[in-house]
Amino acid sequence: MSDFLLLSFIILAAGVVSVPIATRLGLGSVLGYLIAGILISPLLAFLDVDVVAVQHFAEFGVVMMLFLVGLELEPKRLWEMRSQLLGLGGGQVLITAALIAAAAQLFGQPWTVSLAVGMILALSSTAIVLQTLNENGLMKSDGGEASFSVLLFQDIAVIPMLALMPLLASPDILAAAHGADEHGNGAEMSLVAGLNAWQTTLVTVGAVAAVILGGGFLSRPMLRFVSSARLRELFTAAALLIVIGIALLMTLVGLSPALGVFLAGVVLANSEYRHELESDIDPFRGLLLGLFFITVGAGINFQLLSENLRDILALAAGLIAVKALVLLALGRIFKVRGADGWLLALGLAQAGEFGFVLLAFATTNGVLPDPLADRLLLVVTLSMLATPLLFILHDKLIAPVFNKGQEREADEIDAGGGIIIAGRGRVGGIVERMLKAAGHQATVIDYSSRQLDILRAFGIHAYFGDATRPDLLHSAGLANAKLLVVAIDDKQQISALVDYVIREHPQVHVIARAVDRDHTYELWARGCRDIIRETYDSSLRMGRSAFEALGVSRPTADRMTEAFHEADQRSMIEAADVYEIDVPAWENEAYIEKVRQMMGPWEDALRARIAEILEDAEEKV
Repeated sequence: MSDFLLLSFIILAAGVVSVPIATRLGLGSVLGYLIAGILISPLLAFLDVDVVAVQHFAEFGVVMMLFLVGLELEPKRLWEMRSQLLGLGGGQVLITAALIAAAAQLFGQPWTVSLAVGMILALSSTAIVLQTLNENGLMKSDGGEASFSVLLFQDIAVIPMLALMPLLASPDILAAAHGADEHGNGAEMSLVAGLNAWQTTLVTVGAVAAVILGGGFLSRPMLRFVSSARLRELFTAAALLIVIGIALLMTLVGLSPALGVFLAGVVLANSEYRHELESDIDPFRGLLLGLFFITVGAGINFQLLSENLRDILALAAGLIAVKALVLLALGRIFKVRGADGWLLALGLAQAGEFGFVLLAFATTNGVLPDPLADRLLLVVTLSMLATPLLFILHDKLIAPVFNKGQEREADEIDAGGGIIIAGRGRVGGIVERMLKAAGHQATVIDYSSRQLDILRAFGIHAYFGDATRPDLLHSAGLANAKLLVVAIDDKQQISALVDYVIREHPQVHVIARAVDRDHTYELWARGCRDIIRETYDSSLRMGRSAFEALGVSRPTADRMTEAFHEADQRSMIEAADVYEIDVPAWENEAYIEKVRQMMGPWEDALRARIAEILEDAEEKV
């Protein structure tokens, strides 16, 4: 018992320390877990810990991940993404796998091994790429959206890969793998042991049908029955029961458990219990995946790396080059070009976390010999460790080159009637339509060429470009503009744009979109005095509807809402005096003290004003 507690403490401590540091350095959580495993590997070796056994347990986190992926796959969304999903994503996986498999055969590997290697290395890191794109505000760019499509296809492609992998098994490798695993254990349970081919097929098809039909018809009554007890922990247990039960059934018929739970997730994607299942499973998925990546890091063979450093570095560099070239070519075909094309190519050039899963699966099923799997493990890890450097390369060297090319095009922008709107998404679009209805013509700038193509299809004109660039703003007529509406959705870009215009062109009236309350204070500190919190007005309308639902008349609800708005505005102006841009609100002692001092009197005054409004309404009745 004490050994188990010590091992748990070591692993948890390594993850808790390493992941936040790696995240702050821009490396991402997956690399943080890998580094944690690398750091504790000498200690685990000293304690004689069976890392492989722990890894087999942690692989269930991947099964849970695929269940969650299945829950997210709504048919309508997939249909909307079909072009990039099948063309760009499918093309990347097939072409990359084929090229790597051909290269492996040139090195003398059998076709079965070569195909397995191609599939393993064709996948990229969903966790690292999506996190980095979100952190850098690139998720909604053309390159970010194309990257998401490719990653989504790769996640789906893992399922047939897992199903195909056992068919590539070599009898010699399989015998060696089974021989290494035999420690006097009894035979594993199986529903297909001793059956002939057609009987095995029948049982397998029946198991898959049971998953699909059970997910569609049996899971809902079961979950409804469990939820009637109104015990959160019981629903969590039921969610785990579904996942573990399906995984067990798939294992008993000789299929990948990931395949079964993925199918179950897809079946339950439109269920009313989808979000509850997702929230209950996700913590277990996160912990087990973290444990899995730690065991991968701890299992790295550093002696092998030092003995074959040049070869393994060459293989990792070759892998990155091949994947980048394939993605660049496909990006041009699917009109993802320029800086976005390079973002797609460099961002997805690494191998991914599913590579670890497929490597372990291929080794267990006798597809890959252990020496080759160990080398591939190092290649996958090194390529993932290189990912932050690839993003830095794009950000610092490649993107500026294409931005310079855009500067010449920016001079062609024709200044409108003194109004500039930065961003033509949900917010900027409504503002532009309202101004147009009142007879005002605005110069609209948006950085997403895909968004602009959609707008042009409806006859709406806007200019492509980065509205935070001073030269682009000047060519749009900023020097003579009366009004600038900042409607882009990136917090840092909003702040930078407001700061520049307020400082260099104080005659321009700036209306700025604020992401949250702290952002409002930041924009106020930068000199902007017309700030709109993006969810504030809709929240006020919801509050007003809540008053009406409780029996308050519409005119009275309007007055109560306006009273709250006025009180909130006054309190924000007072607190803004002590807000500091470079100090987080929770670390600003003067700000915290100010808010504490205001809170009591503010609530008392607002409560008295609301009571006065209600009393006045009763008197009129």
